[in-house]
Amino acid sequence: RDLRDPDFCDLRYYETVSELRRNHRRDLQRADAVVIGSFVPEGRVIIDDLASLCTGQFCFYDIDTPVTLARVADDDCDYLARRQIPYFDVYFSFTGGPTLERLESEFGARRAEALYCSVDPTRHRRTRHAIEWDLGYLGTYSADRQPSLEALLLEPARRLPDRRFVVAGSQYPSDIAWPDNVERIEHLPPSGHAAFYSRQRYTLNLTRASMIAAGWSPSVRLFEAAACGTPI
Repeated sequence: RDLRDPDFCDLRYYETVSELRRNHRRDLQRADAVVIGSFVPEGRVIIDDLASLCTGQFCFYDIDTPVTLARVADDDCDYLARRQIPYFDVYFSFTGGPTLERLESEFGARRAEALYCSVDPTRHRRTRHAIEWDLGYLGTYSADRQPSLEALLLEPARRLPDRRFVVAGSQYPSDIAWPDNVERIEHLPPSGHAAFYSRQRYTLNLTRASMIAAGWSPSVRLFEAAACGTPI
């Protein structure tokens, strides 16, 4: 795990929903706020369980709101059901703008608020590393982003063999033909992001189609790169 021993919170794990309730019931009941995030395994079951247990503010934080709403509308979201959205005192959304109004008017959210990505300037700042790559990209594989990665990084790499490129992220298919001057980093922990951006002359940001359509969805990459002084 990327966050093994944080100094700012008490980190605990559970293996099953019943274990979560059994071992952490008292803390959940006494907490001023309980926040469950998107993409949590067995999220629907956990939400139903905690809705009747929590006495403080019960909140949801969606880090991929356009995708969530599309799945919820099709009843194809395993971490959130449409009927559960009104359970939350606050629905925090990675996406702002008109999506917040949709959450309240179409999906029944009691209160929808934007909670954009951010960075800690004490952790994300330019390092003393020398420039190693002319252009880089950080992101897991996404089918709808791949054509842009191909056009904006891989093809330029083929045309500029004397330049250095880098792509960091997991889940890329094994059949992708990576040019020789493109370095691959399979996993880059958050602690290594500042050094990664500081070693790039420029960094590339790619946005999925659903977020482009929704707008108001700034990627954490924008904030991290900017904090390190790397042009995007």
